[in-house]
Amino acid sequence: MKKALSVDNILNAKFNVMPFDGKWHDAFGNPERTGCITIFGASKNGKTDFAMQFSKYLTKFGRVLYFSVEEGLSKTIQTAIERNKMKEVGSRFVLTGRETLDELKERLRKHRSPDFVVVDSVQFLELKFSEYKLLKSEFPHKLFIYISHEKNKHPDGSAAMKIYRDSNAVCRVEGFRAFPTSRYGGDKYIDIYEKRAIEYWGINNDKY
Repeated sequence: MKKALSVDNILNAKFNVMPFDGKWHDAFGNPERTGCITIFGASKNGKTDFAMQFSKYLTKFGRVLYFSVEEGLSKTIQTAIERNKMKEVGSRFVLTGRETLDELKERLRKHRSPDFVVVDSVQFLELKFSEYKLLKSEFPHKLFIYISHEKNKHPDGSAAMKIYRDSNAVCRVEGFRAFPTSRYGGDKYIDIYEKRAIEYWGINNDKY
């Protein structure tokens, strides 16, 4: 049996956090480099572009693997990468196509594998919650970002909902605006494309 922690033990504990700044700090605070973040929303509202923009920012803190199960290497993914100027971050961002969960694990077991993993999407990977827990357990020093479709403004499916509840931060995307809720503070929305977000929401965001 492990020793119970005192208040001093808890308050003196150190965690490996990322010093986010600007709009990303306003949205997420200073998140840990490990655990899970969920991005979800309806199709054609900006999820992929937000995931690309977030991935681009994360390259300041390590390497990002975009696990493109849903679209693979496609024209739409190519266009999103061009639109978000991912070439600026060079080899700190890499993409894999329609691989299996076992192939993902094999990649992550390699020396100097990426620090952050974007899974697009939970539904197309057909990920079970038990598999999610094993992935989290085997790679405790990585941060996983799961992209999910939604149903009734919540992640679609039992596994996606359980991952959502286990996440340290979640971000719902609608109308090219991302609405984060983070255990690290922040919680201010981010416009994925300001013009399109204002066209959808108006100036005062009074529809959310």
